[in-house]
Amino acid sequence: MNTCITSRRRLVRSAFACWPLAAWAASLGVGPNPAVAAGLEQAQMVKMLEEIDERQRNQGDWQSLAYIEQKEKNKVDVVYEALVFRRSQDQKFMIVFAKPKASQGQGYLRLDKNLWFYDPSVGKWERRTERERIGGTNSRRSDFDESRLAEEYDPEDSGQEKLGVYDAQVLTLKGKKGLDLAFPEIKLWVDKATLNVLKRQEFALSGRLLRTSYYPKWKKVYSESKKAEIWYPQEIRFYDEVEKANSTLILMKSVDLRALEPNLFTKAWLESRSR
Repeated sequence: MNTCITSRRRLVRSAFACWPLAAWAASLGVGPNPAVAAGLEQAQMVKMLEEIDERQRNQGDWQSLAYIEQKEKNKVDVVYEALVFRRSQDQKFMIVFAKPKASQGQGYLRLDKNLWFYDPSVGKWERRTERERIGGTNSRRSDFDESRLAEEYDPEDSGQEKLGVYDAQVLTLKGKKGLDLAFPEIKLWVDKATLNVLKRQEFALSGRLLRTSYYPKWKKVYSESKKAEIWYPQEIRFYDEVEKANSTLILMKSVDLRALEPNLFTKAWLESRSR
């Protein structure tokens, strides 16, 4: 087997050296962003977050099929498939599991900024926090939802770093007061040429590092509702920093931006999926 493939995880964590990111970045056809410079002022950092959010925002409906692979120490790997639905207008969100059979029909629904979990085996809804691990994996609701970094965090300049072949602007984000966030502090590595997020580290209130994430593949799709192209991470790799042997891979296998049923974001609709 190719050496590059067999050592993929190690290389991803160190410097992206084996990922086809060079070709990916070159295909973007964009040059260095003039807004990115050393010693950013607060207004520049906020603008950067707004641009990161905006280039991913659909301003309409979203449906995607997600492949989720969970690896845990001393356990058999588990593969999930889930449908993800969201609506920009009122920030509604839903994820419904189709595989494996044990998780079929389970789902999460975000209504009025409250996250609910439904288990068809007991037919009950339970309210969950944004720290909830989706389906027991190391992913969170925010990993599948629209990016709202500027709305949820205040940025601080943490300098610039070389990340593999990329020049990255590093920002430390502190969660705004009064918000229920999966992580109160984030360290973000942003590609200066494209404003794509390359790497994230998420911390607890105590300052303990909880999770490191890599975004090796981004893809764009045309949005009719936005009348512009939008970007989304096609692949995300999460590494648990507490249980070092645990990791999660998410692949977005397909994306559909056509309008969804008006009554889709309801408890009744999700319950009907398991009947």
